[in-house]
Amino acid sequence: MPQVTLETIHKDLELIKNEIKHIRGQIADVDAVLTDDDMESLNEAEDDLRKGRTKKLA
Repeated sequence: MPQVTLETIHKDLELIKNEIKHIRGQIADVDAVLTDDDMESLNEAEDDLRKGRTKKLA
């Protein structure tokens, strides 16, 4: 059985940390992704605003 030292623990933690950074970079923020349906709804809302069928709340 290999001997566990602070150096091996440190190396393993660095590897884990780097893997987590990589995974975080690959994850998409679901709230920032607009679907085709979302885009259609936004376009309809903008059209309604232009035609005066609605008004901005803010």
